[in-house]
Amino acid sequence: MTTFAIIDFETTGLSPNHGACPTEVGIVLVRDGQIIDRYQNLMNGGIRLSSFIEGYTGITNAMVRKAPPLKQVMAEACEFVSDYPLVAHNASFDLKFWDNALNHLGKQRQQDFLCSLLLARRVYPAAPDHKLSTLVNLLKLPMTGQFHRALADAEATAHLFIKMQQAIKLKLKVLEVDFKRLQIIERQKIGTF
Repeated sequence: MTTFAIIDFETTGLSPNHGACPTEVGIVLVRDGQIIDRYQNLMNGGIRLSSFIEGYTGITNAMVRKAPPLKQVMAEACEFVSDYPLVAHNASFDLKFWDNALNHLGKQRQQDFLCSLLLARRVYPAAPDHKLSTLVNLLKLPMTGQFHRALADAEATAHLFIKMQQAIKLKLKVLEVDFKRLQIIERQKIGTF
């Protein structure tokens, strides 16, 4: 059975290319339709959070000041993820921060990334939109914390990912859906799955 690492970042802004850095990472390991482990930590990247980000995430400057350094947390996160395939909701966002953090650690990403948002557009094309909160409510998925906190979002994404794997197995009449097949479905034209 493949283990997947579902990852979510909370950040100071939209891109590390414009000076933003992560403030929190949440990672959930999923194997055989079950959450098997979790990792979460705040991190201090030395960048002040705007009042908008504080209000949006609930993460404050005081919390980040007390947090371990970004490099330390990301080294722990990399070790936790190991070489498992990565999954994130709106993966292009999280991928930028993951790759940037790896670069600062002198490493490069070895595994592929899968976007649960792109996959959800194929599996649930009739959904009103494909925001994580919309899909959690529509599919009545468990939500263990507040949206826009890394571990809660990673867990919600994990539940969505598990639900999509089940839907794909039923539709394709297969017992297992591997990462490569998920990547193919993720890239299909919407409405063709």
